[in-house]
Amino acid sequence: MPRFASFREFYPFYLSEHANRTSRRLHFIGSCGVLLLVAVAIVQRNAGWLLAALLCGYGFAWVGHFFFEKNRPATFKHPLYSFVGDWVMFKDIITGKIPF
Repeated sequence: MPRFASFREFYPFYLSEHANRTSRRLHFIGSCGVLLLVAVAIVQRNAGWLLAALLCGYGFAWVGHFFFEKNRPATFKHPLYSFVGDWVMFKDIITGKIPF
């Protein structure tokens, strides 16, 4: 996996690893679940929901990678850039820059 000097360099690579529409949809659904579960954690004042949010986000994303993209998630080599990339891609899907 290549090394990246900035997120700006990383993001095109990140998008290339998410070319499969089903995989992108799974990422999007997982991110929606994360937002919902974080809200539940705040309302319930129960940090246990944050673990559920983590499992939801990564669970949906990794199913997309292993079964649809047939690649290894960038999280393993670039965890911070990958985390940020997921939320930028989420925003790009919402704004219509990336097809859902």
